[in-house]
Amino acid sequence: MLNELRKIFSTLFIFQNNQGNIPDNYQWFITSNQDIIGIDNQELSTRDIALLSAFLTPYSITIPEPTLEEQLWESRLKENNKDEVVSPFRLVYFKITKNQMKPLQFKEAIQDFFTKSVPIIWENQYEGIIIEELSDSAEFISYEQIIDILMSDLYVNIKFYVGPSLDNLFNLKQLYTTFLASSEQAFSYSEKPVITYLDAIIHGFIDRTDESFRDDVIMVIFKDLVTDKELLHTLRTFIQCNLNTSVAAKTLHMHRNSLQYRLDKFRERTGIDIRQFDQAIIVYLGLLSIMHRD
Repeated sequence: MLNELRKIFSTLFIFQNNQGNIPDNYQWFITSNQDIIGIDNQELSTRDIALLSAFLTPYSITIPEPTLEEQLWESRLKENNKDEVVSPFRLVYFKITKNQMKPLQFKEAIQDFFTKSVPIIWENQYEGIIIEELSDSAEFISYEQIIDILMSDLYVNIKFYVGPSLDNLFNLKQLYTTFLASSEQAFSYSEKPVITYLDAIIHGFIDRTDESFRDDVIMVIFKDLVTDKELLHTLRTFIQCNLNTSVAAKTLHMHRNSLQYRLDKFRERTGIDIRQFDQAIIVYLGLLSIMHRD
């Protein structure tokens, strides 16, 4: 379809997430493949726009004009202003499912969860960084709760990657670059909508180990049980529930005794008692190794 449209409208192009300057004289549409296309208004008549709107969804590319505070933070993230004194803060990366929510709508919605205006630095139409100021008196924002509310109210899928607390700008430019890169890696290995820098650190360690070493670790820990997907899911859930049998059984929708039976089966076959913290760590590293292999 796009090739046919290009024969009619020579200025047609597909909008990319990393687009630099966004032309303000273009008419925008979303295709059935969720591509955003633009056509110069000079090529379009009122009739053309009406016809295109009949089989394409009209769209408006609008990244909110940055506030003075957002401009200041953007310069802090991209320059080294290490001597400047700042209040404690943390970076929170977010990613909105493509074309589900406009940037201005997201910005207005997210501000409702904070007691004061928070700067948002946009990477593109769907990704950006929230600069969350921290104080001793205020409680940490629950990004899981934000997702639940936005999902129920606006039917929007969002992911958050929460960075560490910082109290200065030293090496912030490098930290910012690493933070963006690690968010992509962490989400590629996790299905959770909210992850933290701690998740990224452990995935980074696993990712940097030799593939043959990971394979050896997997076989030493799981032996012939490595293909038992149901058991592996049980072990992962048990660890994620902080080794709490009752909570894990409820999460897995099974009787507590059934869970105990599976854990006993794993201990008999491998000699590893996952109910012991130090042994659970080894199993968790093995499970992560499987994820990185898959």
